[in-house]
Formats: sequence, structure tokens, C-alpha cells
Amino acid sequence: TSCWNHTMVSYFQFSPFSSIPEIQGSLFCLVLFMYLSSLVGNTLIIVITMVDAALHSPMYFFLKNLSFLEIGYTTSTIPKMLVNFLTKRKGISFLGCATQMYAFSVLGITECCLLAAMAYDRYVAICHPLHYTTMMSWNMCFLLSALSWLIGVLMALGQTTLIFTLPYCGPNRINHFFCDLLPLLKLACADTYKNEISIYIVAVLFIMVPFLLIVVSYIQILHTIFMMPSSGGKRKTFSTCSSHLVVVTLFYGSGIVTYMRPKAFYSSSSSKLLSLSYTLMSPMMNPFIYSLRNKEVKEALKRLIAKNINM
Repeated sequence: TSCWNHTMVSYFQFSPFSSIPEIQGSLFCLVLFMYLSSLVGNTLIIVITMVDAALHSPMYFFLKNLSFLEIGYTTSTIPKMLVNFLTKRKGISFLGCATQMYAFSVLGITECCLLAAMAYDRYVAICHPLHYTTMMSWNMCFLLSALSWLIGVLMALGQTTLIFTLPYCGPNRINHFFCDLLPLLKLACADTYKNEISIYIVAVLFIMVPFLLIVVSYIQILHTIFMMPSSGGKRKTFSTCSSHLVVVTLFYGSGIVTYMRPKAFYSSSSSKLLSLSYTLMSPMMNPFIYSLRNKEVKEALKRLIAKNINM
């Protein structure tokens, strides 16, 4: 359909998160609590890994990066969602929508790559412990982190440009709580087949490939753990990577279902819940998963609290 005889959209409207007006207030309080928990928890992880010398290792360097990503990831979508709970005009400008999508995509793709880098770090630590310091030098850590960010920045730029060079001439209501790829594509008044193909290609390359690398790393890790003679050694070794495994399952589970399922199975209501899972639930849970299941982080937290009490 041609757009030349129509007014181009300069403003997008979000649908209410729920069709039941009575629960909007409760949803606002729940989402605000989860968002603040995510901010406090991830900031605490960053502070602990920076100030405690015992945590100055590649594993915690990646964890610090992950927490920084999680803060940006939630902040790119949730504050706007909270504002929309309280206002009747639940909207965003065309430029604001493009900016939100770009920020969200950069952080999401970067996190996929960083989780793969973290899996590689655990693989080297458990399967090649004698070569760990040479294979996971600080130069290698910075390289893997920088490469994750570079991939995120470039891929998100390509995706956002493809989406926002499409013509939008109405309707302008996004059936979502943020500017996500698939709900926006539904509003374009042009053939979006090429865009859908590009989304699947990026999803395969930068969601599925890192995920498969993580799976391969953990197959090797589990094989090494099962070959260990003592059950105590097995438990101790597995505990160093179990937190990462839980985080990967939470993040990738909802992400793969959202972006890899066929268009025929796309549902706006289920997509909102899945998106809330990886934009808020996963970032909120990460600090708890890493602190509750990690003895070193718990000890570092105790030292930090004791230091502040004694001051």
C-alpha cells in the first residue's frame, strides 16, 4: 500500500499493558518494585566487584559488565512503561521510539554475546585450569567484552535503520509496552518481508549462535565434572558455573521464544509477558542468583557491610 497520499506517523501510541483498568495501579507498583530491585541489586554487584580485591578476576569482570548491561537494558524500557501506567496518552515520538529500539537492541545483542564469553571463561577455568591465566588474560577479557559491544552496536544500528526507514502512515498504536521489532513491523504500510528475514537472520546469528556456543561449553564442562573422582570436587566445581547456567536459561528461554517463533504463532498478549520476563524478571533475578549461590560474592558483601559499619 502506498503512503504518499497519507500523513506520515510522527507519534506512536502504546496499548495498555492490561485490558483490565482496575489492576493498572497494582501492576505499576509491582513493576516499580521489580525495577528498583534490579537497579539496587545490579549496582551492588558492580560496587562489590570493583572495590573487593578478591573479586578482581575475569569471571567477576564479566559479571560486572553483565550487571551494567542489565541496568541499561531495563532502563531503556521500564521507566517509559511506568509513566504510561499513570498517563492517559501512552505514547512516544517517532525519534523517541527509534532511540528506544536502538538502545534496547544494542544492550540485548551485546548481552547474548557477553553470556557466551562468560561460558567460555567457565569452560577454560574448569576444562583447562593450568592454562587459565594465559588463555583468559586481561587482554582477552577486554577483547571479548569489546567485541560483544561492537557486534551489539553495529547489528542494532542495521536493524533500527531498516525498521525506521519503512513508511508508517497509520494506524500508530503499538500493541506492546515498548518499541519492539515485531509489533512495529505490523504497523508499517509497506511489504515487510525483507525486514522479517533480516530479523530472523540476526536472531539466528546473534541469539542462536551464542546460545549454541554456551551449550557446547557446558557439554565440555559437564563431561570434565563427571570425570572428577570426588563428589565434593564435583559439587564445588559445578557451583562456580551453576549461577551463569540459571541466568542463561532465564534470559535465552524467553528471548528465543519471542524472536525465533514463526509469525503465525505470534501473539501480542503472550509477547508482552515474555518481553517482561527478559526485560525485567531476568535482570532483577541475576544479582540474587549470583549472590545467593556464590560464596565469594556473599563473603565480599559481608566485608563491604562490615567496612561501612566500622567507618
